[in-house]
Amino acid sequence: MDTKLAAANNQFGFDLFSQLQLKDKDKNIFFSPLSVAFALAMTYNGTAGETQRAMARALRLDGMSLIEVNEASAALMNSLKSSDPRIELDIANSLWARQGLQFKEDFLTRNREFFGAEIAAIDFSDPQAKSTINNWVSKSTKGKIPAIIDQIDNQMVLFLINAIYFKGLWENKFDKALTKDAPFHLLSGTQKPVPMMSQSGDYSYHLGDNFQAISLPYGKGGTSLYLFLPDKDSSLNGFLKSFNYEKCSRLMKSFRSMPGDVEIPRFKMEYESNLSGALRALGMGVAFAGDKADFSGMRNERDLFISEVKHKAIVEVNEEGTEAAAVTSVGIRTTSMMPTPKRFTFIADRPFLMTINDQKTGAILFMGVVVEPK
Repeated sequence: MDTKLAAANNQFGFDLFSQLQLKDKDKNIFFSPLSVAFALAMTYNGTAGETQRAMARALRLDGMSLIEVNEASAALMNSLKSSDPRIELDIANSLWARQGLQFKEDFLTRNREFFGAEIAAIDFSDPQAKSTINNWVSKSTKGKIPAIIDQIDNQMVLFLINAIYFKGLWENKFDKALTKDAPFHLLSGTQKPVPMMSQSGDYSYHLGDNFQAISLPYGKGGTSLYLFLPDKDSSLNGFLKSFNYEKCSRLMKSFRSMPGDVEIPRFKMEYESNLSGALRALGMGVAFAGDKADFSGMRNERDLFISEVKHKAIVEVNEEGTEAAAVTSVGIRTTSMMPTPKRFTFIADRPFLMTINDQKTGAILFMGVVVEPK
């Protein structure tokens, strides 16, 4: 069941990615579909009626009952725990409620039981309240994301927050002595020098129509970085137009081990987005409508709606491995196969798509596009 939910989350991730591309066209994008899905699944536990149906459609949860979603979420979080000493993956959830406001006990219990959510009632009028929540965020991401809450206004009654921290050391580390500055071809047609890491070996590889893809495993291979590189005479935007969840799922089965030479940039990336507009575009608008939203699963009064869904993510790829973190906060307010060569060369010296995948469940932990390595 956790693989069914992982597939739903991945589909939702691709849907959301399409919306982020519209908003941040030709920019670096990096986010965690899993983090957004978990934060919204906790919120989903407080919905009813049309709001619940709209969120189910947007989150691709059609055909799953609430208890199935919750049990699958718990199973997925458990499956994602790594016993590999070279892979660290921490997932944390929390609910922060306005002190003095009563929320339904079964709503809180489900989030505590299935999502392991820490639940606290705090005085939102206290200037320290913001720091208390942000300290939890910082701790849960090993300091990589120090804050998600900018302010707490008088109408805000609940924050549902998911944090994900990932650190993976390569199965085969890149030799720092081989890292050299080389030109990276930007979308504008200009170039900029970036540190390019290089190595040779046997890799899981796929040669597609107008693109190539490679998998670089962490640790014992339980988690991998996938890079999708459009051909030189192609473009990232052209590739992304025809690349969707179904194509990605099929492609994952067609990787083959073969020898090759790899060059990828060393880079760091930060990304921040208010996802409210993207989620409305995916059909969740009713949840943001103060006069129509139904969060009676949280409390009997029909006076709640989602006011914001904020997401922050960070990633660093270097010779040792990859470190990434993401936080999602939901604020609730009151009212075709190609012939494969014998050996390949994979040089990521132009914009590419990346995902970090858990191999056992198929869950996409993070995804994004690198158009300009920093």
